[in-house]
Amino acid sequence: MTHLQAGLSPETLEKARLELNENPDTLHQDIQEVRDMVITRPDIGFLRTDDAFILRFLRARKFQHFEAFRLLAQYFEYRQQNLDMFKSFKATDPGIKQALKDGFPGGLANLDHYGRKILVLFAANWDQSRYTLVDILRAILLSLEAMIEDPELQVNGFVLIIDWSNFTFKQASKLTPSMLRLAIEGLQDSFPARFGGIHFVNQPWYIHALYTVIRPFLKEKTRKRIFLHGNNLNSLHQLIHPEILPSEFGGMLPPYDMGTWARTLLDHEYDDDSECNADSYNTPAKDIEKELSPKSMKRSQSVVDPGVLKRMDKNEEENMQPLLSLD
Repeated sequence: MTHLQAGLSPETLEKARLELNENPDTLHQDIQEVRDMVITRPDIGFLRTDDAFILRFLRARKFQHFEAFRLLAQYFEYRQQNLDMFKSFKATDPGIKQALKDGFPGGLANLDHYGRKILVLFAANWDQSRYTLVDILRAILLSLEAMIEDPELQVNGFVLIIDWSNFTFKQASKLTPSMLRLAIEGLQDSFPARFGGIHFVNQPWYIHALYTVIRPFLKEKTRKRIFLHGNNLNSLHQLIHPEILPSEFGGMLPPYDMGTWARTLLDHEYDDDSECNADSYNTPAKDIEKELSPKSMKRSQSVVDPGVLKRMDKNEEENMQPLLSLD
């Protein structure tokens, strides 16, 4: 075992060997092969290429050198192309701070039975008057940056549960193709995290319709990891044990405290709102939303095809079977 694997338990070391093809004898050579590819992309500013940083990209792509390098390049390219998103990229930024305090994202204390960190989002908590969807995305990316420092999570990965209860049609109308493209590029294509499952619960029919629109733009690997449970929490419990879930998801634990993860990031500044006033919120983020152009999703002229909306009703949505496909 090298010093780069020092943070891994024996069980996780074995998992890294079997599932990710991680070999301590060739680890430094693997890292160097990815680093040597940096010169092939002089158009990108690779601001960090140390061993520990490159290793997380290798783990995210199962030690396939070229795929790891492509992810590394996309990571920095995404930041270059969306500079305003990463200005004041810290937990105390007013928009990010408020999103964090509203549970975007939340993190459960217990890992699942695969050792994965469980992130939770309660979509209806979004306060449109105080921060934007871009701020929510920034808060999620910032949180992932902090969590991915843990080598155990680099190997074991994450699970995401999104509760759509009480998420209104008006809120859903803000999920524009350009905003969805920004999120997909940032989370699916440009971040070195392994997502073992993305679970939708209590989704209304218009969220199901929205998913049918974005599905073609998701990688096959991502599509296989998305589970639409609707109101059927039993199907969620088949994949994530209720013993580690809060009561909102039919679990055995108390209701989730939305500020849990925010307190971890903000520490003593959690209750300091002196810098947050109505005029200080998210001017750059709002500008981003106005300027976004749906490049990879330009086939979609609206969030949901009107024909789809007319054909779907609540009864149809409730009768849809959850997509329960495992790796």
